[in-house]
Amino acid sequence: MTEPVILDLDEHGDFVDPETGGPVPAEAVPRFLARWLEVPAACTDIVVFVHGWQNNRETADRRARQFFALLEERHAAGSYEGLGAWQGFYVMVRWPSMSNPFLTGYRRIRDRAHKMTTEGRAAEALGQLLGYLNAERQLPGSAPSLRTVTGQYLHCVGHSFGGRFVVEAVQAAAGDGPPVLGWDRADPRYPYTVDTLLVFQMAARPDIFTDRFAPVLRDAPINGPIVLTRSRFDRATGLWHRLAERVPGIGNVGVKAPAEDVANTVLHKVAAEYSRSEMDRRIVNVESGWRFRRGRWWNPAGAHSDIWYPESAHLLLSLAELAR
Repeated sequence: MTEPVILDLDEHGDFVDPETGGPVPAEAVPRFLARWLEVPAACTDIVVFVHGWQNNRETADRRARQFFALLEERHAAGSYEGLGAWQGFYVMVRWPSMSNPFLTGYRRIRDRAHKMTTEGRAAEALGQLLGYLNAERQLPGSAPSLRTVTGQYLHCVGHSFGGRFVVEAVQAAAGDGPPVLGWDRADPRYPYTVDTLLVFQMAARPDIFTDRFAPVLRDAPINGPIVLTRSRFDRATGLWHRLAERVPGIGNVGVKAPAEDVANTVLHKVAAEYSRSEMDRRIVNVESGWRFRRGRWWNPAGAHSDIWYPESAHLLLSLAELAR
């Protein structure tokens, strides 16, 4: 596995210069990304991972690497004929998400994540990142006959509040992009900014795609559905989110609206393939309670972070295969 690229955001949503420790001004972000990010020519897939609640820099680094390693191991062990070779280029985005595991800590980080995207620059900064990666990669062919492994596919993965950052970033990157969300790579309006968008245990209201994230369903340049896992054993988005916002979060109950855009399936075991028909809506809830069910006895968040399994990697690899 290649060494992941690490990008840090401060509590205002600005990238942090690793040499100075200070924020990168908005106008300097393109030069900053060009200096620290170089997509290898041999890469087939770019994976951007944004962590969630209760991570300092060390745990965020460890968990991102754990997920990247799961992808490598699962691809080596599995049979993904439509995917072919996998040469991953991995980018982890870290942000200040550490707090106590109780309601007060949940509220604190929820408010910080919201402020970083509404008053701060997190959405714009990550949107610039996605735009940069899209410009730097070798775009897959837009016609079926040109869909070869020489194209470089772009995948966004978020966990918990990190999922909110990912969706905000995709909206920010949309700009005047194609108002299309579907699997049709033959669409002449390709390139899309993102080929797959996967969020584990999202910390957001189940109706957020009807208001704040409504534009992502109409205008976001995504080649595929927005896929979100849920588990009834996730007490952070169940109990804490319900107490904080009077409704359980997506990580506990899934997306509820707009109902006409939502499909439901279950997290597959690694030997079972996902079909395109399971992913034929703009939003797909993936019931994962049979696997995401453990939590440390002392942590009231329950299974909120119990996502580090081969089945999680299998889900992303399957989406990448369908995106071909």
